[in-house]
Amino acid sequence: MIKHTVKKFSPGAGEGGNRGVQKNIVVIEGDGIGPEVTRQSVKVLNAIAERFNHEFSYSYFLMGAVAIDKTSNPLPDETIEASLNSDAILFGAIGHPKYDNDPTAKVRPEQGLLKLRKSLQLFANIRPVATYPSLQHLSPLKTKNIEDVDFVIFRELTGGIYFGKKEVNAENTVASDDCVYTREEIERIAHLAFKQAQLRRKKLTLVDKANVLETSRLWRKVVQEIAKEYKDVAVDFLFVDNAAMQIILNPKQFDVILTENMFGDIISDEASVISGSLGLLPSASIGKGAALFEPIHGSYPQAAGKDIANPLGSILSAAMLLDHFGLHKEAELIREAANWTLRNGFVTKDIDPVNFYFTSTIGELISDYVGGKIPGDINKANVELRKSTII
Repeated sequence: MIKHTVKKFSPGAGEGGNRGVQKNIVVIEGDGIGPEVTRQSVKVLNAIAERFNHEFSYSYFLMGAVAIDKTSNPLPDETIEASLNSDAILFGAIGHPKYDNDPTAKVRPEQGLLKLRKSLQLFANIRPVATYPSLQHLSPLKTKNIEDVDFVIFRELTGGIYFGKKEVNAENTVASDDCVYTREEIERIAHLAFKQAQLRRKKLTLVDKANVLETSRLWRKVVQEIAKEYKDVAVDFLFVDNAAMQIILNPKQFDVILTENMFGDIISDEASVISGSLGLLPSASIGKGAALFEPIHGSYPQAAGKDIANPLGSILSAAMLLDHFGLHKEAELIREAANWTLRNGFVTKDIDPVNFYFTSTIGELISDYVGGKIPGDINKANVELRKSTII
């Protein structure tokens, strides 16, 4: 463990007369820009704690390249133990060029994340995809095709080809990766996806490759059976190649997308460009124990230490963390604050390469907003040198 901090609330009732909750959060900052963006999320969570009288206790642990460098292990045992005993995990990103560019490396940062998912039984990755009117000009898609896009991808996270048996022959001329799924693995995430669809627009799309793969045929059979329990949800089926095309041609058609591990990995990254920046999108990984929340972007080592990374994906992941705690009012306030920064042009370099604000500035602005310290009308000139908070 690196350090342990506690954000305490004052005695008495918080906003609305409610007494706060107490939660233990494991923070894994990770590699590259991970520490920078995660610190903004913690800053925002602290502002929430102060305003609503909650107490968030943070314990910091290692995973990824930084863990390999310090312990020779991408996921130390103490990180697993702390995560298992936490209420939630807030995670930054992992990855480093010295491993990415070395295909012969036996120990890799990504092994830590895969092991953590397996250890926590985080079988469902949830990635919402939405667009922002003020950023539609940044999307590679036509504005008329992305207005009001709002869907969520449910990706199975602990089965499939990523976790299958891997073999290579002695001559390194033949390799194989097994793709294996069980009925139980499909059922548990399918139920989550159907329940989410019931709360949204009541449409679910299964993405598979059932015309070729036996695992996909099992997915389709199980989902067809489960659909009988959710008669209010309309279900359709798309082969993954067609789905990839439809996400570009007409993303507004989707509500809830359900798919297996590798397909979900690919199409969720594809869908992320719809919003205009990879740095905007959050995610949650849930299962049988503590849930993990992280932005979908990578470690972006080229930007590490420069205070230019977009923290909104991480901050919005913190909002999903609050939703997981049942703190929906607090989560919505963070989303409102994030929208406020975008509408008013307080954006990072990935969105505006010329008139940009620093990572830490965005964190300060959102913290001040959720803390009720920012008036409705502001003078942007008061945000001096792109780094001080509003005067």
